[in-house]
Amino acid sequence: MPAYSGSTSQTQPHTRNVSVPPAFAVPMVEAAFPRRLHPYWPKLQEKSRNWLREMRLMPPDKVERYADGLCYTDLVAGYYIGAPDELLTAIADLSSWFFAWDDRHDRDSVHGRAEQWWRLCRGLHGALDAPRQYLRHSDPLVAGFADCVRRLYSFLGPSWNARFARHFHPVIDAYDQEFHNRRGGTVPTVEAYVELRRLTFAHWAWIDLLEPTAGRELPHGIRKHPAYRRAALATQDFSAWYNDLCSLPKELAGDELHNLGISLIHHEGLTLEEAVREVHRRVTQCVTDFIRAEEEVLLFARRLAGGSTRGKELAEALESCVFNMRNWFSSVYWFHHESGRYRVDSWDDRSMPPYVTEDALAEKELVGEE
Repeated sequence: MPAYSGSTSQTQPHTRNVSVPPAFAVPMVEAAFPRRLHPYWPKLQEKSRNWLREMRLMPPDKVERYADGLCYTDLVAGYYIGAPDELLTAIADLSSWFFAWDDRHDRDSVHGRAEQWWRLCRGLHGALDAPRQYLRHSDPLVAGFADCVRRLYSFLGPSWNARFARHFHPVIDAYDQEFHNRRGGTVPTVEAYVELRRLTFAHWAWIDLLEPTAGRELPHGIRKHPAYRRAALATQDFSAWYNDLCSLPKELAGDELHNLGISLIHHEGLTLEEAVREVHRRVTQCVTDFIRAEEEVLLFARRLAGGSTRGKELAEALESCVFNMRNWFSSVYWFHHESGRYRVDSWDDRSMPPYVTEDALAEKELVGEE
């Protein structure tokens, strides 16, 4: 039986003709957040396939069979409109790496590979601080992450790089916390999960990447402006919780413990249907919260633009950032209905995605290849 029955259809420019189950439909996004794709996207697909093979993050046969259908490049090409092609490629590779890391986290958790997981986390922390030293690391996930970080660090300079690292170190630690939660059978409370999810989704790292897309690092006072923070949090919470909504069948099948719906069921006593409705309510509230904050940010940008040439340049960068925050809604929304990552009902084994290499020995052989 499908996880959710019935559907509505919606087609937009750059959007495939996909079915959206009513439990997942957010009419406000479909109506008011048009889908956009960076013009470099077709080339990005090819580059992403090559990078996944070169970094050994997926076996070549699975790259050919699944990479395009997973739509990882579609997702990022809708986030960062206006980014230079080289930057967009680096962000797309980071996004593909993130999904591969998430899959490794799942399999290491399932099989209790604590030592392997600890070595991976240690390598990722090291690669974040000194990426060039980890480019030839034996673990493809560490080497791939180092390659992405090295490229991203070439755009804005030391202060932005240090901030990105400050924001990503806790992401690695949060994944480690989830690993130990799964090994111990701990389902976080709703409040604890919301905070943990803001780390495992890497909220502030993705927001940081809006700045090189705009071509300018934003001053501290602009980044900490309450409306900017609210807009950023709304777009990222929407993305994380919409992912929870759409991945709930996949994660229930795989005995995952980290999902807003699972926390609501476990700690609040909700049924599956009630949990789905509550996650949907929170997702919809994020859209409303963003629209309100967006108005304030744009007013703030207009005030900045009226003062000086520098003010005008900062205003343009700020407007670029909030424009791409807006683009997250449509890109995340349609990605979840286009990507093969969430089509659990079509898998031979609902607990094991077909695009993941399960055999740990095969992984070791891949690591050893030159």
